[in-house]
Amino acid sequence: MRLLFATLVLATALPAHAEIYRSVGPNGQTVFSDQPPQNAPAERVELQRPNTVKTETPNSAAPSSPTPDNGAVSSQPYQTLQLDVPDDEALRANNGTFSVSATVTPALSPGHQLRLLLDGQPYGDPTRAPFFHLTNIDRGTHRLAIEVIQDERVVQQSEPVEITVQRISLNSPSR
Repeated sequence: MRLLFATLVLATALPAHAEIYRSVGPNGQTVFSDQPPQNAPAERVELQRPNTVKTETPNSAAPSSPTPDNGAVSSQPYQTLQLDVPDDEALRANNGTFSVSATVTPALSPGHQLRLLLDGQPYGDPTRAPFFHLTNIDRGTHRLAIEVIQDERVVQQSEPVEITVQRISLNSPSR
């Protein structure tokens, strides 16, 4: 088993040491190959060593002072954090399906995600996309908000927006 493994490792290293030849093809194009052509003169190409960069280990940073997690966010990293919903008095969605979008300025920081709140409860999975698709939402008035989270910790929350969803009634004569 070890002999087979060693053979495979050596076989993968062989192409790295292959020679490269340059010749001119019948249409005048330059052709590169790992074997010299039989009926044409070829020139062996010498490859230079690739550039390498040494990796540096980062300096150990001083531990930052922990901030108290009392549920309140002391800084507001986003100037604009709001949900964009239709301005109409009511949203007609006969099957309870509609989409809302969010405006976030500046762009989300690395590690931050958006989470939609429907009537104060998380709706769907957190995402970095500012678009949310809601399905089968009951008729009536609902409160929507958006949260910026990092590792399940709320960084910032938007002001809630009220929407009224209109759905066709099951008792409707047109049904």
